[in-house]
Amino acid sequence: MTDGTSWRVGVLFSQTGVTSGVEIAQLRSTLLAIDEINTGGGVLGRPVEAVVYDPASDPKQFRQYATELLTRDGVRLIFGCYMSSTRKTVLPVVEERGGLLFYPTLYEGFEYSASCIYTGAAPNQNSLQLAKYLLATYGNRFLLVGSNYVYPYSSNRIMSDLLVQSGGSVVDELYVPLDADGEHFDRAIKTMARNKPDVVFSTVVGRSTARFYEAYRKAGFDSAVMPIASLTTSEAELVEMSAEISEGHITAAPFFETLNTAAARRFVQAFKERYGDDAPVPAAAEAAYFQVHAAADALGRAGSDEPQALLPELREREFEAPQGRVRISGENNHTHLWPRVAKVDAQGRFQTVWNPGVRVRPDPFGMIQALDDWSADGLSVAQ
Repeated sequence: MTDGTSWRVGVLFSQTGVTSGVEIAQLRSTLLAIDEINTGGGVLGRPVEAVVYDPASDPKQFRQYATELLTRDGVRLIFGCYMSSTRKTVLPVVEERGGLLFYPTLYEGFEYSASCIYTGAAPNQNSLQLAKYLLATYGNRFLLVGSNYVYPYSSNRIMSDLLVQSGGSVVDELYVPLDADGEHFDRAIKTMARNKPDVVFSTVVGRSTARFYEAYRKAGFDSAVMPIASLTTSEAELVEMSAEISEGHITAAPFFETLNTAAARRFVQAFKERYGDDAPVPAAAEAAYFQVHAAADALGRAGSDEPQALLPELREREFEAPQGRVRISGENNHTHLWPRVAKVDAQGRFQTVWNPGVRVRPDPFGMIQALDDWSADGLSVAQ
């Protein structure tokens, strides 16, 4: 199959809408990887061609464009989706039309589709590590604040279970609209002042994130005493707030743009050379980047973008990612990843405060939810 025609792939990341900040970073990483592949001669002599749509953070538009990609545009492989609500609208279309979705975003778990490759973190690859660090460092009384959609409810349930098994408690659980403004956080601020939790666990997403952190700062709370810990706050959200507002807050992820390994430095340098020094490089962008290279590698071996031919070439293969060597599980299509915990420094950048140094196999269905059993797969690294 080297007739000179291109391999067409679909790309569905929002360039507008409430979560466009992080999705633009995912889009950029996807296009960067495609350009690197094409500069290297493409796949089997054929270039990779991206068919890009902007679903505007709207699940209905995600579904519409996925349908167009798989029917009108002749695409079989789609790279895309950030919010779980968008993934859940796209997956039935992909399954029905015989496509394959590559999903590069942390999510709540409890899902498997033979038509999806999950390259973001499952809960046992970020929630467990974050909970362990917070409980050991700050205390066991948590306030949960989230955006009103699928992921926050599920993520908060997992965090609550981890707290209860550790003798901790949830002082309250609050939700705000997806595109919340400052006033929507008034109840959360009052609850913090009244109950004085040890940690605020946030599953607020998108541009509402900066508004929440700004409200926290305006109320006079101290991140050294009661930090906001969030799996959904990344470099893409930090650029929307000042360092004074973000300093001291915490997250867990497999990748940070400050990661000091040769592979990470090469990726971040290439990204910023293309998009600018101020362009954020979150973990969701790193996953978007390596999944394209993994797909191209599998495509070269399979010689076909037919999912049933491609999947055997993806599963149980080791791939070099900026975070470290990763592997897609043959059991559940999720990815073995490297958890890390980081805190925002005075310059508004994440700095790793705990690197367990082990790669963790995915456990999306929460078969093990013990703080000290992460299903490490035996591969370790010193950095």
